[in-house]
Amino acid sequence: MEFESTNSNWDGVYYYPHLFGGIMLTLALLGLSTSYFGGIMGFPTLPYLLPYLTNLHKKKGEKRKIRVYMDGCFDLMHYGHANALRQAKALGDELVVGLVSDEEIVTNKGPPVLSMEERLALVSGLKWVDEVIADAPYAITEEFMNRLFNEHKIDYIIHGDDPCLLPDGTDAYALAKKAGRYKQIKRTEGVSSTDIVGRILASMDDDNEVRQESNEMNKNEEKLLKIKHASNFLPTSRRIVQFSNAKGPGPNARVVYIDGAFDLFHAGHVEILKSARQLGDFLLVGIYTDQIVSEQRGTHFPLMHLHERSLSVLSCRYVDEVIIGAPWEITKDMITTFNISLVVHGTVSESKSSINGDTDPYSVPKSLGIFRMLESPKSITTTSVAQRIKANHEIYEKRNAKKEASEKKFYEERKYISGD
Repeated sequence: MEFESTNSNWDGVYYYPHLFGGIMLTLALLGLSTSYFGGIMGFPTLPYLLPYLTNLHKKKGEKRKIRVYMDGCFDLMHYGHANALRQAKALGDELVVGLVSDEEIVTNKGPPVLSMEERLALVSGLKWVDEVIADAPYAITEEFMNRLFNEHKIDYIIHGDDPCLLPDGTDAYALAKKAGRYKQIKRTEGVSSTDIVGRILASMDDDNEVRQESNEMNKNEEKLLKIKHASNFLPTSRRIVQFSNAKGPGPNARVVYIDGAFDLFHAGHVEILKSARQLGDFLLVGIYTDQIVSEQRGTHFPLMHLHERSLSVLSCRYVDEVIIGAPWEITKDMITTFNISLVVHGTVSESKSSINGDTDPYSVPKSLGIFRMLESPKSITTTSVAQRIKANHEIYEKRNAKKEASEKKFYEERKYISGD
């Protein structure tokens, strides 16, 4: 997508360069002063005009890339955020993301779950993001909007079709709309940060219930716990294709494999995936089934189901392909099928050593000499993120109650919008 440069004063020169050049050359041969014509017609004198005419075809053919801007808190980042940024990128050539500061989030929404550093790692790690402006304001003021247009060369400001209101009830994007530099995308249904906080708070209640009951929970009780914070996301093959790189490894590519739950996708996941990708040419990521994650971490996990977790991992710029529902144990057949050269595992992990026994899931790659422990760049885990919310559950419960009401209203009033 390109933005064509225009200059109305020179349109005639653009479209009839040979004619105009011929006229000026004739005038020069006749010994007429171009300064005279410059005075009465507004043309530059010949010494200044000749270099311009030399590059005329080049200037006419020059195109500049469309730059679009989208801002947000991107706290508890999920595949809905990633899909919004994917759609924003599709409206231009380069996507610049404004990351709202911690202070602005506290003032307008309450305390963020993730720090600026963690949110920056998540946003920067998305395959559709070209630049990030840290500490962006929550409200787009006229001063900041002019800075976007002039300093960052932004052509359009993007936001979803759900209303974004400031504390005083005004539209946060009113100025961009008035300037005619606003474009809208479709909100990804079935997920939100509010929804995820609700799942975490519900899992806290589940945990308390489990502790009060016997260790032998019957199947009906287990199903009830799952239903209390079930996902509303309806996965489609089209969405997976939209997130996919749509290419496989080359014939001589060094394929690196890493597996895990990748639940509540966070900065620790991004950093370990980055480290793994640096060890080869193609990064294949195995995403455990919901059943495996539950057996490993308890019935209230995973917080995000298999397809949600798969999309989050696929959105990462360091990932080339995922196995949706990877097995716990890596077999020789699996290594051969995917031509895996190296299997890696991070030092920070929430999984138990095995399921129902002492079987090492990495015994085969270890025996083949293709296994490597990878130092985890960050100590953050899904549980530690959830604990931040649980530690301040009263604040988040209050905030969620307000947000859930506005989201319910949005879904009740929403209309079908074609395509995204």
